[in-house]
Amino acid sequence: MTSTTEAPKPAFRLSQLIYDSRYRSITIQVVAMILFFAGFAWLIENTVSNLRALGKDFDFGFLWNRSGYDINQHLIPYTNNSTHARAALVGILNTLLVSFIGCLTATVIGVLAGVLRLSKNWLVSRLMAVYVEGFRNVPLLLWIVLIFAIMTEATPQPRDFREGGSAAMLLWHSVAISNRGVFIPAPIWGAGSGILVGIFVLSLVAAWYYRRYARKLLFDTGRLLPMVWPAILIAIVPTVLFYFILGRPVTLDYPTLGGFNFKGGLQIRNSLIALWVALSVYTGAFIAEIVRSGILAVSKGQSEAAFALGLRPNRTMSLVILPQAMRVIIPPLISQFLNLTKNSSLAIAVGYMDVRATLGGITINQTGRELEGMLLLGLFYLVLSLLISGVMNIYNNRIKLKER
Repeated sequence: MTSTTEAPKPAFRLSQLIYDSRYRSITIQVVAMILFFAGFAWLIENTVSNLRALGKDFDFGFLWNRSGYDINQHLIPYTNNSTHARAALVGILNTLLVSFIGCLTATVIGVLAGVLRLSKNWLVSRLMAVYVEGFRNVPLLLWIVLIFAIMTEATPQPRDFREGGSAAMLLWHSVAISNRGVFIPAPIWGAGSGILVGIFVLSLVAAWYYRRYARKLLFDTGRLLPMVWPAILIAIVPTVLFYFILGRPVTLDYPTLGGFNFKGGLQIRNSLIALWVALSVYTGAFIAEIVRSGILAVSKGQSEAAFALGLRPNRTMSLVILPQAMRVIIPPLISQFLNLTKNSSLAIAVGYMDVRATLGGITINQTGRELEGMLLLGLFYLVLSLLISGVMNIYNNRIKLKER
């Protein structure tokens, strides 16, 4: 009986880091990383040295100094006695606000325009083509300025809303559209309003679970349950019932004309409206092309099979075509969300006080801390872009096709 022994493995040699293909790529990456960080450190040291030569230091202490300027729109309490850090936070929240509602609106517009552009109705498809090509090929800044000019020049002044004036309020005298903004009723939160908000949130969750159950039942058994009106009833009816049971905990403060402007209610400034609408319709045109290409990527046999099973066109689109097209739509859609978020920095053209106008504008001009301010501004957009990309990638991984 004979026994075999394995040949001894050759000892590791330093020359293998260069001549052995198993280690060469790792060596190149390590060397490139070392050179990158060394160059980055040299740039920082050189910048700090040049600032020191000019009598400047690298310090973020200016953030806790008094800002000394007003901000026309703020979602949190703010005065000109607040710090620059508080002003930057106000600008960040304003940026997040217009980016969030812009992404939602652009998605709705883009999906509708993309689907309608494939319509068999010649007039509808051509109108959507005009919309897409018209908005995609004109710079965004021009659309922002144009919409802002329409909102300020083509709308009546507050004094025109006086009795006998040329303008009138809308929706039972609760909404006023003027050259100073749109005034709408503002909610007044009373006792029990927190419970009502909690019930509304739970109702939305229940409506989402109902749609999820109906969709799963359809895929598992083929049984088709109505999805739209039951979800709407689940989301609204409990809130309305508890609104009266709790004694109307939420009331409305209506805008009224007083002096030279409206008092009470909630003012939505024309700068916010112009920026929001322009970002939405501009980005929506790009999303429409993404949706159209995603739908065309799905084989026609899928829709023909759905029609053969008796599904109506709208259900075929929502249950068969769009779910398969999402794997093509989501990756470029992430880029459009990122573009919309970064394009919101054009808000300074119409006086909307976002983070570019506060931290990257007035704060830098007052403190002279241009390097620190720009670094913080770039860091904010970097973190925000990574968060958006991360969330959308998680969603993309959930809906992608699962292979066996």
